[in-house]
Amino acid sequence: MLGQWSAKRSQWWLPVLSGIFIGTSYIPFPPWASLFCFVPLWLFWQLQQRLKTVVLSGVLTSFIYTLIGFNWVTFTLHEFAKVNWFVAGIGMMIFALIGHLFVPIAGMLWFWSRRCCSSATWLSFALMATFTALAEFYVPMLFKWNFGYSWYGADLPVYQWAELIGFTGLSMLTIFANLFMLFIWQHKTRRVGQLGFVVILLIFTGLNLGGIWLKNRLPEPDASFTALLVQANIGNMEKQSMEHGKGFRGEILKKYLQTTADGLQKNPGVDFVMWSETAFPYFLGGDFNDSVFFHTLQAFLSEHQVALLTGAYGKNDADLITNSLFAIDQQGTVTEPHYSKTILLALGEYIPGEDRFPWLKTMLPMVSHFGRGPGPTVLLKLKDYAMGPQICYESLFPEFSKGLADIGAQFIVNVTNDSWYGGWQEPYQHLYMTLARGVEFRRPVLRVTNTGISTVSLADGEVLALSPIDANWSDAYQVPYQTQPQATFYQRHFDLMTWLLWSVLLGLLGFGIWHTHRPMIPTAQ
Repeated sequence: MLGQWSAKRSQWWLPVLSGIFIGTSYIPFPPWASLFCFVPLWLFWQLQQRLKTVVLSGVLTSFIYTLIGFNWVTFTLHEFAKVNWFVAGIGMMIFALIGHLFVPIAGMLWFWSRRCCSSATWLSFALMATFTALAEFYVPMLFKWNFGYSWYGADLPVYQWAELIGFTGLSMLTIFANLFMLFIWQHKTRRVGQLGFVVILLIFTGLNLGGIWLKNRLPEPDASFTALLVQANIGNMEKQSMEHGKGFRGEILKKYLQTTADGLQKNPGVDFVMWSETAFPYFLGGDFNDSVFFHTLQAFLSEHQVALLTGAYGKNDADLITNSLFAIDQQGTVTEPHYSKTILLALGEYIPGEDRFPWLKTMLPMVSHFGRGPGPTVLLKLKDYAMGPQICYESLFPEFSKGLADIGAQFIVNVTNDSWYGGWQEPYQHLYMTLARGVEFRRPVLRVTNTGISTVSLADGEVLALSPIDANWSDAYQVPYQTQPQATFYQRHFDLMTWLLWSVLLGLLGFGIWHTHRPMIPTAQ
């Protein structure tokens, strides 16, 4: 009895291993275990007869990898909620328990499927992979990541396939690669297992070579521009004080103007300047264009004869504050329409359910209450450019960038404030998740942040020089682009991979049900 209990206890190292493998394979780590990170967990699931054990092991795996891969949440709670490190640590633990529930949900769905399907081992593992891929796609997450981004962060050419299947498709294939690695592990001492390892190496090599081909086959750009990206390194204390009307507005604007002037002196002849999210320290649009702050900015642009893209606050028709992005020409005239952020950050820019339960606003006074924008329906216009605007968190949703590509965006402009998240982990995660949209739709992406990381990625996925983090900085980027960019395969067939995945699931379930309930043919006596 003691030996059986000890053996069962030791099996719990399997979901722990999966948590470690996943957490240490996500940006900023290299994707060293992405192809086999689920194998230990799936082996554990296959041994279980109780739903509770399957769900708890899934929670354990997601808890561990969230602690490793998303520990920046601790810093965010400390900075944003103004709590001490101990309380922030408790908040991190809570987030790790609920932040990525797709793993236990996948386990639960797989366990239920066994009631109606054949108990064949291969079918059981195939259903695990399919449910995991579907759950990762559909289950909501605060920070919607997937396994595809890590290939881009490691600069492995396999990420170029996102032009065809998106980074969600790459993530699905990565999860299914775990299925093949599980087969190899189970047959590691047999020739078929060794041959399988060679095959998967050849496939992975072929996909990377194919990625190089996809990159090299892109049409040559037919135009280019030079943009000056400005990162004035405005910290959280200054931002919060400015937002609550406690000064710093003049100092912030002066810092941006000085950093911009220095950049223009070193890089004359730029086509436009780009500032970050809410960089302009006051409202813009309508009557707000008559403020002393705007007149100062207007005089600067007119003197230097340069256009500007900048984040600023606005007001919508309901008199709600909006987080907006404005284009201002070289004479200092705001060109309308401007764009206002549509996908707001829960508990940062709105409280879920606040319209129905207004008392939530009293309970959480530190949370802002922004009005929503119109979605990906607006292109910003400067000169002859058609710029697709997105603000911060919106870059995580490929359907949003698809909307911009569908209405003719020549390139994407993204303004962000990552100063809430620390300097070693989240800024790199958010960076590659944002630039990934440019690969999927083959358009350059210009990204400017308050404190870093600011940069440009080209349509072929090449990432240009990165800005330093927590530093006052500006630099000019020459950006080639296509004036009439063609729709990518992923853009035209956006839901293809999810439909294929559903087809695989239905096929597996159908076969399992048929195999379980098929009539038995009597054997001849």
